Amino acid sequence: MTGVDEQVNEHDLETPDSIQVRFGIEYVESHPPKASAVLSIQMHRFRNPHTGAPTMGPLAILVDAAAGIVNHYRRRPGQWTVSSELSMDLSPDLGELDGPVLASAHSPGPLGATSLGVCTLTYRGSVIGTGTVRSFFIHAGDVVPQQRPETLQRSPQTALSDLMAVTVASDNADCVVLAQGVDQNLNNDIDIVHGGVAAAGLELAASAAINHDRSGGLLQTGSLRVNFLRPFFAGDESRYEGTQLRVGRQSAVGDAQAIGDDGKVAITARVTAYR
Repeated sequence: MTGVDEQVNEHDLETPDSIQVRFGIEYVESHPPKASAVLSIQMHRFRNPHTGAPTMGPLAILVDAAAGIVNHYRRRPGQWTVSSELSMDLSPDLGELDGPVLASAHSPGPLGATSLGVCTLTYRGSVIGTGTVRSFFIHAGDVVPQQRPETLQRSPQTALSDLMAVTVASDNADCVVLAQGVDQNLNNDIDIVHGGVAAAGLELAASAAINHDRSGGLLQTGSLRVNFLRPFFAGDESRYEGTQLRVGRQSAVGDAQAIGDDGKVAITARVTAYR
């Protein structure tokens, strides 16, 4: 029987293979001793399923993967990493991204009870944003590495909503709801919805709420702040709820929360958007 440390070393990735395959994430460089890495994601003119507008939400999956893995490289024997916070700041007027975005990540400072991963996002040679992930450490015995074959039949026309298994559940002035469907390929190795995927879902919901009934000049996400409170379980009732906090002519702030199938708020986020 494989020991805990051997098992972890055989599957030395915080982001499961299924997430990498689903969203086209690849390792460009990896230096575990230096706690640094460069990862890429293929952006395919992704659009918000509610507004139909271009979305930067999937970049949160890249941030989680890149800034999370450098924290993961710093774990001690018998440990695994779990994200507690994620942030992303983006340049204005990015429009639609169609091609690879690189995340160059490292983990600065001494290792304590947590580790902070920092990454720079680059598109076609230009820096378009930054991201951070703070991770804390759990016992690796709680982790059961998974190898899941891809179940989604993809084509160039596959929508982001299909990749993320989300659907628009309700639409009103008070709250925008996106249902998070069950898809084992979207889970992490402790079998809950992957943190990067959930962060992207929260961005979609908050952005949709901010732009509710807005006919032109949609506000684009400038920053995303995510706090992971507890495990996010997918099921018939799992969803993202987005609400407006304040909407002005040139800027807006919206909140979102991920509610698990157990009815508990698992993750919260705040999005600030600009036009």
